[in-house]
Formats: sequence, C-alpha cells, structure tokens
Amino acid sequence: MKVARDQPDPDDLAAFHAAVDGATPLRKADRITFDLPKPSPRPRQRELDEAAAIVESLHGPMEIDDLLTIGDADSFLRTGLPRSVLRDLRRGRWSIQRHIDLHGLNRHQAHEEVALFLAESTNAGKRCIRIVHGRGHGSPGREGILRQLVKNWLARRKDVLAFCHAPPCDGGNGALWVLLKSSQPAKRKSDEI
Repeated sequence: MKVARDQPDPDDLAAFHAAVDGATPLRKADRITFDLPKPSPRPRQRELDEAAAIVESLHGPMEIDDLLTIGDADSFLRTGLPRSVLRDLRRGRWSIQRHIDLHGLNRHQAHEEVALFLAESTNAGKRCIRIVHGRGHGSPGREGILRQLVKNWLARRKDVLAFCHAPPCDGGNGALWVLLKSSQPAKRKSDEI
C-alpha cells in the first residue's frame, strides 16, 4: 500500500498537535526582505597594473650586484667585465649600427619595442646600438619615466654588456649607447689551429 507523501500520517499529525498545544504562534514580520548587499567594487585596473608591475619586475633575472650598481646611475657595466669596456663605449670606440626612438610610446609599448629591437639587433650581429628614450619633457611632471625604465630593462638582459648616456651631439641624457654581447660563439684557440 502506497502512502501519499503530501499528506502526513494521522497519528503523526495528532502527536504534533499534542506537542504544540498551548504554544503561541510567532507574529508575522511586517518587514520587507531585500536582496543581499552587493559586494563593494574591486579596483580591477589597479589589480591589473600591480600584476603587470610584478611581471615586469620579474621579467628577467638580475644579479643583486647589478641591481645595486644600476640604481640611478648614468651607466652600467655587467659584473665581471673590465672597466675599459665602458670607457671605450663612452669614447665612441664602437660605431652605432642601429637605433630606435621611443618618443610618444607608453611604457608597455616601449618595453615591447625595446625587447624586439634588442632581439633583432642581436640576430643581425649588431653590437653597438642607440636607444632614444627622451628626456621626459613631454611626460607628466616633466619627469622622464622611460629613462629609468629602459635602464632597468637593459640591466636585466644578459645580452647587454654595458650602456651609457650618449654624448650631447647624439642625444645626451635622452639617449643610451648600448653594447651587446656578440651573437657569434667565441673562437677557441684549438679551433684556430
């Protein structure tokens, strides 16, 4: 015999009524219930900017000595290289073989352009290049944003041996001369024999 689940058993109903006999029912609430409060807005752009900054700071390996060396310095020399390399670069021993101008680019565009330019220069066998980042006169606060960023990007790259500011006739504080590692493997003395 099937018992309908919608109808309670008469014995159970009688037991329930006996248990609640004498209880006073609760008043009905005269309130309106609203939806749950909405969460406060999240600053998504700030989160994206912070994530981009973290990626940018972790983009390339950087030795602690190199990080301390770069600071706000006007030049950079990879650890382990003789100072004569930087001195020769400043004196113009190497001729500029390629250059790029970053004027008008934001930091994300400039980072992509610099990375692409360095890769193309290395693949083409170019050793000495010029990167014009500008002095920052067109930036908010007239402070060069790309100037410091480009130095940090270059110092993180293992293919960059040294860089320094160009002389006034070649861009001065608005440009860098960069010396790249040779793309050709070094010849060993045993290979020459």
